[in-house]
Amino acid sequence: MVHLPTWLWIDRSVWHPYTATASVPGESVTATATPAQVAWVTGDGGSVTCHGPGTPYGQSGNPQAASPDCGHTFQVSSAGQPGEAYRVTATITWAITWAGGGQAGTLPPLTTSAAAGFRVAEAQGLDIPPGA
Repeated sequence: MVHLPTWLWIDRSVWHPYTATASVPGESVTATATPAQVAWVTGDGGSVTCHGPGTPYGQSGNPQAASPDCGHTFQVSSAGQPGEAYRVTATITWAITWAGGGQAGTLPPLTTSAAAGFRVAEAQGLDIPPGA
């Protein structure tokens, strides 16, 4: 909804380090990719960078409460956008380390992205005096 905080988060089942090892006879190298941050482009001109996966919104939460660590508030509905939705993109930046052959180091960060349509509605209320 317009003017209500939207909580942004990445599923915790994917927010963890990933490790892979490559081997040849007598040598192996292990690389680990660790999520460092997620940058959200909200489709309405806004962007948010979060240094963790964000906190999932719970069913017992207050809909007027902002996320404690990763959120955005839409100011305009997505009506009129393609598919009546904002295209929201999340880009995770991964810190890469490696070790093998008696050495270790870091590689330049890598990114992965995903996008989805996000519908934002606007509700309007009427204030009708009693007896009108």
